[in-house]
Amino acid sequence: MDDVYVGNAGVDGATNAGWLLGHFMPAGDPRHSTDVEVKWGVHPPGQARSRWATGECRTALLVLVSGRFRMEFPDRTVVLGSPGDYVVWGRGVDHSWYAEQESVVLTVRWPSVPGYRVDPPVLR
Repeated sequence: MDDVYVGNAGVDGATNAGWLLGHFMPAGDPRHSTDVEVKWGVHPPGQARSRWATGECRTALLVLVSGRFRMEFPDRTVVLGSPGDYVVWGRGVDHSWYAEQESVVLTVRWPSVPGYRVDPPVLR
């Protein structure tokens, strides 16, 4: 087995809904992890999460690479507008998102928990 994987986030993410690392990668692949998940999200303007994430049992970090991206939480809205802006939310925090402009975001969440399914995002 090769313990080193070299790839491109845009290319690799396009084949797995943006996800680069997590429990869903094949066992034996260096990208397989039950500790953490990493996603390279590329979102056209107007794209939104199809429904709110509720009952979350992971902690997450979302970093804006480019664009303008809005994170919505029950009691506040956070707009990420400059490269490097980020937001962290903990377990149990419901959330949704909306791409105000074409955006690229890097999401890291932990732990990597099997059984989660997210419907595809929608344009609104």
